[in-house]
Amino acid sequence: MAVRWYLGLTVSARQVTWLLAERGIGVTPRTVLTWTQTFGPQLATEVRKHRRRVGRRWYVDEVFLCRRSEQRYLYRAIDEHGQVVDVLLRTHRDTASAKAFFRRALQRTRTTPTHVITDHHRPYRKALQETIPTATHVRTGLRRARGETTKPIERSHIATRDRLRASRGLKLVRTGQRFLEGFEALQALRGGRIALQSLVPGYPPAGASPHATARAVVAALQTLSTRLTKRAPSRPARV
Repeated sequence: MAVRWYLGLTVSARQVTWLLAERGIGVTPRTVLTWTQTFGPQLATEVRKHRRRVGRRWYVDEVFLCRRSEQRYLYRAIDEHGQVVDVLLRTHRDTASAKAFFRRALQRTRTTPTHVITDHHRPYRKALQETIPTATHVRTGLRRARGETTKPIERSHIATRDRLRASRGLKLVRTGQRFLEGFEALQALRGGRIALQSLVPGYPPAGASPHATARAVVAALQTLSTRLTKRAPSRPARV
């Protein structure tokens, strides 16, 4: 419940402890953060097993996230249906980061896109030539009278920006990546990107009210939580 609140609501770890205290549960903000770092990536892994098949038309973009004077760069791809393909937080905005993102996305989805739509950021061209040479690379912008634009992927950044606006940002790339993976898992469950009926027997996806969907998301998370382990977060593989 604490992890769900911290990942799904615009609240701080301290505010989550207040909500827990009202229910007779006494923990510290550090405990909430540790739970999020431990279970967030595990939850994301379980959610990916139930997400809808990733499309083969990818929109890719990176957005910078500031913490004081430091900048982090969040790479994100969505398919033609608006489903998030993958996210990767990096310290640099360069060809190496773009290649790392594409390799990670290919490995996780086991899907090779036929078209990749990006803005005119130069590193994407070389990164795609080396990682996905068979894909058609479409370079475009946000505002065009006709044809492809980057508007779908630009809109996909909004939820992340809104969530981080009320916080102090992401301190480290390693811990920030764990938080973002868990955050995207919650977004996928709430956004209809996961087949909830496979996790919640009796849930009718067609015509379900917002309240019924919210209850189904909670029930799905409770089912997925039984598959998580209480292991400490380990350093992710370097990409």
